[in-house]
Amino acid sequence: MPCSSHLSFQSLPGKCVTTVVIYYSYARYIGNTDSDTDIQYRQAASFFEEICTETSLSHATPNLLNRHHPVRRRLQATNHWPGRIEPASLLGATLVLIIRTAEDWFKRKELLVYDQIPVADIENRELGRRVKKRGSLEVVHKHGPCSKLSKDMVKPLTAEEIFSRDQSRVDSIKSRLTPITTTGKKDAKSSKASIPAKSGSTIGSGNYIVTVGLGTPKKDLSLIFDTGSDLTWTQCQPCARSCYSQQEPIFAPSASTTYTNISCTSTECSDLTSATGNTPSCSSSTCVYGIQYGDQSFSVGFFGKEKLTLTSKDVIDDFFFGCGQNNQGLFGGAAGLLGLGRDKLSIVSQAAKKYGKVFSYCLPSRSSNTGYLNFGGGGATGVKYTPLSTSQGSSFYGLDLEYIYVGGKKLSISPTVFTTSGMIIDSGTVITRLPPTAYAALSSAFKAKMTQYPLTKALSILDTCYDFSKFSSVTIPKISMVWGGNTNMDIAPSGVLYANGMSQVCLAFAPNGDDSDLAIFGNTQQKTLEVVYDVNGGKVGFATGGCA
Repeated sequence: MPCSSHLSFQSLPGKCVTTVVIYYSYARYIGNTDSDTDIQYRQAASFFEEICTETSLSHATPNLLNRHHPVRRRLQATNHWPGRIEPASLLGATLVLIIRTAEDWFKRKELLVYDQIPVADIENRELGRRVKKRGSLEVVHKHGPCSKLSKDMVKPLTAEEIFSRDQSRVDSIKSRLTPITTTGKKDAKSSKASIPAKSGSTIGSGNYIVTVGLGTPKKDLSLIFDTGSDLTWTQCQPCARSCYSQQEPIFAPSASTTYTNISCTSTECSDLTSATGNTPSCSSSTCVYGIQYGDQSFSVGFFGKEKLTLTSKDVIDDFFFGCGQNNQGLFGGAAGLLGLGRDKLSIVSQAAKKYGKVFSYCLPSRSSNTGYLNFGGGGATGVKYTPLSTSQGSSFYGLDLEYIYVGGKKLSISPTVFTTSGMIIDSGTVITRLPPTAYAALSSAFKAKMTQYPLTKALSILDTCYDFSKFSSVTIPKISMVWGGNTNMDIAPSGVLYANGMSQVCLAFAPNGDDSDLAIFGNTQQKTLEVVYDVNGGKVGFATGGCA
């Protein structure tokens, strides 16, 4: 949804005005916190399109609600039940609040009216995607208007810079998956040779950030969230050696009543080896962590534990994190990094008792929109799951890609091409990387469906590019990916093309150097999808229309 709290409906067709969806916590409005009344706000924009396409209600129909539903009984008791909503009531300063249910929305495409809420009430209340025992954070694009980061700290990158940093991240991920020799040991020479030396942090262009609270009293910090990293860290005062410029004040552990250093002899200190790839050191009995990225960016500091606040009702006590005293890298004003990997020190594992090792996110299609990062199960509907693959290391989330379809036709790619490379899903890699053999088939099939449009020069790693400057509309073929378990997933149109102006719009996939190189499902192709990670369940799921 747009980050502004003022919503404009002027662009909606007249027939859709009566079925505007505003996701808002109705429980807060009438002073009740039952989880069955928690209504999600963030998906409003994407549902405008669905409603206008799939329904043509002249007015909403409250009588669709089951008479035994607890919300209806409460509404009747408090005189909030509207009875009937006429179209004219939506043309003033009143919006209609509706909720979808599995039975009524997904099966019959019918809508349930809960109440009319004045616009002023909506604008002055917390608009949150909140479900019982489920933490939720707003995801914003670092370069967009929703970001709190200063434009002086976050310089917009050119396409070439984005792809250069993206390749650096890809190379860094590959270096962590060091080949195993016949003796069962990691090939140190191969690992050293594959470490990139390009400038820019290997968190890539670090596009997506969330804001969390740390310490007591709580201090808000903007962190880049990353499924390819395990350790959460932030810069800390005093900066013993070096700290880069960040938007918020640097966290001061001495000013928090809940901060504690971790001992060198603790189990958690030993766990840093797997979380960072480096053996921790010791300073006056305090555990010292160090994490270095493929481009020589790094963070070094004390290992501590602190109170981590996701929302006012979602607090993680004794959260282990890195308190960086010496930090260098192009992190663009963010205070640090939130690690969502599979290691025991990731936030996913540390919060397992609270959220069951389940989290989900949706990356917005445009930098002017917001997405979300949720912790905990429940709430997601229409999710298609595929088994997690464990062949790509203990930290990454592996997937098994089986087929690719273009325009409804399956590409002739041998299954061994995908099994040889393997694949992971990664929130920080921008462009999906495919084995060269698979990419060649995809590019060829895409071109065959796009012969009416002129080709143009390549854009960095993207070599299938078109000039649309003379066209008022463009039709592109649908691209679908079939994962293990015969799970079909259609790529949203915003994930098929990457535009560098209308004169250079490219197929948003790139080939690896060799068919044996690890394939990566990148964040461009994940946009607008709700991606659900169920670690204990050993599966990853996808649902369309997660956000706009």
